[in-house]
Amino acid sequence: MRKHILLPALLLAVAAASPGVAPDQSSPGTVSGAPKTLRSTVYDWTKLDVIPTKTGERRDIVSAPTATLARFESHVTTLRANEAPHPSHSHPDEEIVIVKEGTLEVTIDGRVEKVGPGSTIFFASNESHGVKNGGDTPVTYFIIRILTPEAANAAAKQVTARAPGTGAAPGQAVGPD
Repeated sequence: MRKHILLPALLLAVAAASPGVAPDQSSPGTVSGAPKTLRSTVYDWTKLDVIPTKTGERRDIVSAPTATLARFESHVTTLRANEAPHPSHSHPDEEIVIVKEGTLEVTIDGRVEKVGPGSTIFFASNESHGVKNGGDTPVTYFIIRILTPEAANAAAKQVTARAPGTGAAPGQAVGPD
């Protein structure tokens, strides 16, 4: 396996090592409203629901606590040409983005770079970042969000303090979608 493919493959394996729990839903056999801790599982791309968005589409994979994280979240976004899901922003949690197909224009603290399939982007806690389709065809990318208990608490405080018009509901962190 080529070295530049190894990290994205490893990250996808980590993302897939959690059960199929839709965002904000409990797993079967848990108390209502109490999400079950993630366990190993496989996500079949062909079985992910496609959700239309104003800029393209989204496929939710998982959003639930793990043995070590307050929340582990992963989804796949497809943006139409020249679309961006939202303006650049920052938040306490960390994110990993893996480009599946197309060209993604990435902005980190004002620095812009275009990347293609197989590229991996890491957004550190509280650093300004954003993404946009940087090509003439759709771009599809995986998002992996990592929220430690500390980051989840900080994110909740940040969202509560966020000005109206951000599109975020109370308790909802804004990330690439």
